[in-house]
Amino acid sequence: MDRTRARPCTCASARLSPEQGRLHSLGGMTTRTLYLLCSAAPPVFDVARVIEDAQARGWDVCLGLTPTAADWLEDSLDGLAALTGYPVRSRYRKPGQPDMWPQADAVLVAPATMNTINSWAQGITSSWLIGFIAEAIGKGIALTAMPCVNNAYAQHPQFPKSLETLRQAGVRVLFGPDGFEPNAPGERRPYPWAAALDSVNGLYNERARAR
Repeated sequence: MDRTRARPCTCASARLSPEQGRLHSLGGMTTRTLYLLCSAAPPVFDVARVIEDAQARGWDVCLGLTPTAADWLEDSLDGLAALTGYPVRSRYRKPGQPDMWPQADAVLVAPATMNTINSWAQGITSSWLIGFIAEAIGKGIALTAMPCVNNAYAQHPQFPKSLETLRQAGVRVLFGPDGFEPNAPGERRPYPWAAALDSVNGLYNERARAR
């Protein structure tokens, strides 16, 4: 995988204070909260633009990263926290430490690497991100995942089993013609972020109508 560090976030809203970031994102009114949880794959470098797209769709966004993804985006973490209005999370909180995030209405796990997909499906909670999404299945939170793997990884026998396990657990997995389609190793294609956000909106609306 490409281990190039992300460039610092330069969008205007990333220079706001956390409180200004919240007001900027939703015009001073919070309606629903999306947890955007990202693994270490090249599309993670688009995350500032994706946050702004989600905010334009009416989401209050909290950003969570795997430890490696947080390392890749180290130079941008302060700007991303200002953009969302919340601290970026990548590690478990210490006992007694308050949770600074509001409750999630929906979760998007993207880009989701093979390691994230397999660990999640098998309940291997060695990182905060995997621990959270493993527990979120039991809490009934609306979960959407879009993998990011090349076609060599996708042929590993465990990968399709993990996707099916997550689907059976109620996760909406965007893999195939309506989501992410694997590329050849080393090939770069645009990651379908808009399709992922469309799916999050659709699942949230389905859940809302069913209440």
